[in-house]
Amino acid sequence: MEKELTIVEADFSNPKHRDAFKVLMNMYSSGITGGGKPISEEVLDQTIDAIPKRPDALILLGFMDGVPAAIANCFENFSTFKGMPLLNIHDFAVVEDFRGKGLAKALLFKIEEIAKKRGYCKITLEVLEGNLRAKKVYADFGFQGYELDEKMGKALFWEKPLTNK
Repeated sequence: MEKELTIVEADFSNPKHRDAFKVLMNMYSSGITGGGKPISEEVLDQTIDAIPKRPDALILLGFMDGVPAAIANCFENFSTFKGMPLLNIHDFAVVEDFRGKGLAKALLFKIEEIAKKRGYCKITLEVLEGNLRAKKVYADFGFQGYELDEKMGKALFWEKPLTNK
């Protein structure tokens, strides 16, 4: 029997969406690609309270037969080279039991649909070198490494933490 996939924009006034966000973020953060440890309840609550105040946020939740199955946390940024907004996929995860069923592709299609509707010039994301499965999904969907000139090589994603949270 075919399971029903539903993708919705998160509405954090809905307790089901709040709970799904917490479950999915802890599943993601507890895995090897998310750092291997859960996010504290305090940080999750703080995040859920802060996101609705951010007009640049797009949080998509994927449910399979009503069960939380996938998440995409996206935020608007701006391309100074194009003079247009862009959408960055900050977090993207599919629950292990639901992998290989087309959820990632469906979520990416939804992100692209929304990005086009909102007039974004591109969608960006980061992926770990060793996350071969995700790299294949992204490449199959049309994502590729970014470079301006091959002599300078591909862009790298770096960070400098400013808090211990």
